[in-house]
Amino acid sequence: MFSGIIEHVGEVAAADRRPSGMDLRVASGFTDLQEGESIAVNGVCLTATRFTPQGEVEFHLSGETLDRTGLGALQPGARVNLERAVSLATRLSGHIVQGHVDGLGWLSAIEPAGDSHGLRVFLPASLRRYVVEKGSITIDGISLTVNAVYDSPAALSPFGKSRLQEGTGFEIGLMIIPHTWAHTRLSTLRVGDLVNVEVDVLAKYVETLLQHGEKPVSAFIQGEPA
Repeated sequence: MFSGIIEHVGEVAAADRRPSGMDLRVASGFTDLQEGESIAVNGVCLTATRFTPQGEVEFHLSGETLDRTGLGALQPGARVNLERAVSLATRLSGHIVQGHVDGLGWLSAIEPAGDSHGLRVFLPASLRRYVVEKGSITIDGISLTVNAVYDSPAALSPFGKSRLQEGTGFEIGLMIIPHTWAHTRLSTLRVGDLVNVEVDVLAKYVETLLQHGEKPVSAFIQGEPA
């Protein structure tokens, strides 16, 4: 379990693709890791299989991980967001993050906003029901607040407009403060880059309870007694 608060920005030392997976080696900056420890790499929960006292850590990525995330595109020298699993004594400064990617988004716009940066991210339509304005979302492992949701083609940036007109998605607006910009890999991204997206798991639990609970959804909407 993670909180979406990035601890280090690491650098990919090696990314060896194989037919059914990839071996990833990252200069993490962590010097007290344990074998088998979970680490979120760009928001993807991975298991540390080997590590060195100098902070290099190795991960094995399965074909499933490569199919569902953007980690397969990593090259040596790429920067990655890193977070170790939270402990019971850790302050939850972000929100509950599992490290299980729900989909891939596309960075559709980067705009200066005073000393901050405004980002637009295009998301697949399948995630729309889990996203609300001022709610939480995880982008490349970073816990962020959704400042705005854009469903209208007229409100979209040019990058995302064609996809929405095809009925395949929507855009969200994010405001990135200087600290987050400087201490994550967001500052290295460019328009068109893919990002790993995890929606708030609480929204998915609520959806399942409403769908499979003893009472139909209409009962909750109409306010019938429990």
